Amino acid sequence: MDQTWGSFKLRVNIRVSLADAYKAWATPAGLESWFLRKANFTTPEGQAARQRAAGELVQAGDLYEWFWHGYSDSVSVKGKVLTANGKDHFAFSFSLGVPVSIHFYREQEETIVELRETDLPTDEETALKHYVGDSKGWIFYLTNLKSVLEGGLDLRNRNVALCEVITA
Repeated sequence: MDQTWGSFKLRVNIRVSLADAYKAWATPAGLESWFLRKANFTTPEGQAARQRAAGELVQAGDLYEWFWHGYSDSVSVKGKVLTANGKDHFAFSFSLGVPVSIHFYREQEETIVELRETDLPTDEETALKHYVGDSKGWIFYLTNLKSVLEGGLDLRNRNVALCEVITA
């Protein structure tokens, strides 16, 4: 397949400070406010392992397990925080271990949250499942991030019995 299937970039403008946008990605409570049902982060291997507190900024090397609304506890993703600089860059491994990088910057007096998912396998089956599936999911969740941070309305499906909806 063409290499253009190996990565994608999405941007959303949000009328909040850079610090608030960063905390929405880099704290367990922040992620649970717009993205996840439960965000568990533990300190890096080799240290005395402990779970990060809800409002605590996660750090590079932290391990995570994430759970979504609309899905049972048997559906989770585990990964690692790759970068967490405390202000404008947050990155983590995601499905298939591919890196997802989030950059935060100001443009036209608004905060831009830019998501890049890279290094996706480009075989046809994987491209269809992950490039298309992941980008569709991220479009919804970035929209929900904007909605939650600007006005408080959470668009996520919380009903485990209600399946195959775009809000889960």
